[in-house]
Amino acid sequence: MDALYTAGIRFAELLQSGPPWLEKFWILVTSQADPKCVFTVCFPLAYFLNRKVGMLVLWTGLVSEWLNVVLKWFLFGERPFWWVHQSGLSSKELLTLRQFPASCETGPGSPSGHCMITGAALWPLVTELTTLASRHSRSPVLKLVPFGAYILLLVAVGLSRVFVLAHFPHQVVSGILTGAALGWWLQTQSLPSRPPGFFVAAALGLLLSSLSLHSLLGAAGIDIDW
Repeated sequence: MDALYTAGIRFAELLQSGPPWLEKFWILVTSQADPKCVFTVCFPLAYFLNRKVGMLVLWTGLVSEWLNVVLKWFLFGERPFWWVHQSGLSSKELLTLRQFPASCETGPGSPSGHCMITGAALWPLVTELTTLASRHSRSPVLKLVPFGAYILLLVAVGLSRVFVLAHFPHQVVSGILTGAALGWWLQTQSLPSRPPGFFVAAALGLLLSSLSLHSLLGAAGIDIDW
């Protein structure tokens, strides 16, 4: 893993060597793509577009938040900002890395929550926009615009997280793939047609399972809050 982490640090150095205007862009992306925007921005917009799509965005965001935490408890994953010191790499080599306010995130880093939650929650919105584009235009290019924008956004979010030293490249890639897969799977489950009781029971199930898992891991001597 050290070789993979070291390669990630080299890539972060390369990103940070870009022009000043690009630095401002990456910081803007990582701040605006915070997972909470799924609930404060994406959900209201999707609900205005289509009630069922809005419900899917909200529910997918909630499930992806839960799954991201659970995966981090098992996969752990170092954070670049801390790893360069803990590994001793910063004392062995001269690193041209800079620190930003978002660099000091703590806790496990794999997979990236920004990439995973954003990728999952936006999936139903993107597919709905693709359907609308197909209805109103025969142009194959126009039909690909929503998914093209979706991919570009996730790539930008991933690069921004590497830039601020919050994640290694492999952590953002795993976050993007896991988020897209989760978004696709949840969309096939016909969630909007489920009764309210289903969502109440599912929400309680997610809460109780996470609390139970946290307690079990602690009892097993695993410090998930390391």
